[in-house]
Amino acid sequence: MLSHTKIAVLTSGGIDSAILLFRLLKTFKSVYPIYVRSGHQWERAELYWLRRFLKSIETPRLKPLVCLSLATGDLYRHHWSQTGRKIPRASSPDRDVYLPGKNILLITKTSVYCALQDIPNLALGPLQTNPFPDAKASFFKAIGRAVSQGLNFQISIHTPFLRRSKKSVMRLGRTLPLELTFSCLSPKRLTHCGACNKCAERKRAFRSAGLKDQTRYAR
Repeated sequence: MLSHTKIAVLTSGGIDSAILLFRLLKTFKSVYPIYVRSGHQWERAELYWLRRFLKSIETPRLKPLVCLSLATGDLYRHHWSQTGRKIPRASSPDRDVYLPGKNILLITKTSVYCALQDIPNLALGPLQTNPFPDAKASFFKAIGRAVSQGLNFQISIHTPFLRRSKKSVMRLGRTLPLELTFSCLSPKRLTHCGACNKCAERKRAFRSAGLKDQTRYAR
């Protein structure tokens, strides 16, 4: 029996948010996937694969994809995410992929949408191993209070994977077409490059979970 009504899900098209989205379909009557365009070089590929994944899990509870725009070129002007130069490679530490304030921007923009559309729940898929300051339980609790107060609309921030490992989350989604998810910093057209930090993380995740990786990599 479905116990909740409406929830928005910040969805990048990556493995974690795809699995989160699918699982929330079991407990919410209406699930709204939200994609935020920020001008990053991988967005065309992300959106292509996200739409394919959503098509594969169609159900009346899954609402049409909503694309919001939040330009960040003035903030990250010389950053690799905008220029495509010096992309963090497979051997790069995770700190090299940090985008300062990313979750702050995503949550505040999407919270306004939620308030205008009367959606009282917002979900994200950060994992236990996420090292960044805007991916901690204390941060999500604080920003949930702030946006609710500022919008005069109660929004509950849900992060159900925050105490889970990548391996654990992968196994939750083992029956899904994970080859339709996308996680690459330097796509070759619509294909994973196979050489960046995120592609390396993706390959490790499949191996760790004992799942066959059907992703197509350029190398």
